[in-house]
Amino acid sequence: MKDYIELTKPRITWLIVMSTAIGYYFGHSGAWRVWAAIHTMIGTALVASGTAALNQWYERDADRHMRRTQMRPLPSGRLTPGQALWFGIGLAIIGGLELGFGVNWLTSALAIATLFMYLFVYTPLKQKTWWSTTVGAVPGAMPPLIGFAGAAGMVNADALILGAILFLWQFPHFYAIAWMYREDYSRAGIRMLPVVEPDGGSTARQILLYSILLIPISLLPKWMGMTGSIYMIGALLLGLLFLYSGIRVSLDRSRVRARRVLLTSVVYLPVLYALMVLDPVRL
Repeated sequence: MKDYIELTKPRITWLIVMSTAIGYYFGHSGAWRVWAAIHTMIGTALVASGTAALNQWYERDADRHMRRTQMRPLPSGRLTPGQALWFGIGLAIIGGLELGFGVNWLTSALAIATLFMYLFVYTPLKQKTWWSTTVGAVPGAMPPLIGFAGAAGMVNADALILGAILFLWQFPHFYAIAWMYREDYSRAGIRMLPVVEPDGGSTARQILLYSILLIPISLLPKWMGMTGSIYMIGALLLGLLFLYSGIRVSLDRSRVRARRVLLTSVVYLPVLYALMVLDPVRL
């Protein structure tokens, strides 16, 4: 059971569900529909878990070459590829049906489209080009849109703003991971930017660029009337903290500085979401 749970990548799934919940929060109007919210979270978690399992099935050979992944259930031999494949397919199908029948079919379609983008576009590109990170940020930004659609039955500018924040946040987060584990990625033949350009200069510039872009985009909820001034001040301070970590890693391209960027990113997103919930304009 632990191995099957590990296939679902619970920590990443939790982040996806949290981002979906924020989208639902801003998409709802009037009285809360508790069961629709529950179905949205459960269905999204199931599709995300199925996607994670199928991703590990697809990348099982690459995972054998990386120290950070070689003890996962498939490369270690604790589960067979067939077990992981059918487990992932089952979770994804159940999740899609849960969203379709329990919420609406737009929400289900967005979740399944996210799965297809992640598995059939982003994942194969990782072996071919470092631009895969940019491509992968598109399905990575979908959870708020899925949540919003679950509540409102549509996607509008508010949902796109939430998705844009998550889209930009991913770049410093994942480029920091890529720099920290560049030797692992190189052994596995995954063409992350630090593998293609090992001096780290381009990676640091990407972290810095997206940290800068994230600041004005993160302030848009205030200007769109989604949140209040407390959120705006908090988002600005968080953005400056994130930018500071990006500046430090651009000056000192070390594993320690990259880890600081990673830790800052892990703190940034839940605190930003908390500020959104605590200082809303629309109830």
